[in-house]
Amino acid sequence: MRAFVGLRGKPWTQLDNRLGVIFTSVLDLNLLIGLLLFFLSDLTTGALKDLGAAMGNDSLRFFAIEHWLIMLVAVVLAHVGWARAKKAPDDRGKFKQVAIFFTLALLVVLAAIPWPFLAAGAERPWIRL
Repeated sequence: MRAFVGLRGKPWTQLDNRLGVIFTSVLDLNLLIGLLLFFLSDLTTGALKDLGAAMGNDSLRFFAIEHWLIMLVAVVLAHVGWARAKKAPDDRGKFKQVAIFFTLALLVVLAAIPWPFLAAGAERPWIRL
């Protein structure tokens, strides 16, 4: 949100730097936790043992291949945007890079979530009690 407000001529501040580092760091941490869960999950390890069969099942394909690849794209987008923002010559350029790439990263993250109304997410609840 600050990036879009900053496009109207607001100066780039230390808070903007901190928020950019926090955003990319949270995505990095999410990726690390996700990779750990990926290799500990019975679902994905089973799917990787017979990848051909997993490709025929929407839910298995999503969790074994699509989800982590899409999330990796989101992390890359955030880091590219942050690197470009740091190299931008002026404050407006910094805000523009952050607005474009962080928004794209957020949209990609939303696309990778196994929403309950999609085929891939219908079989697995978000919270298991």
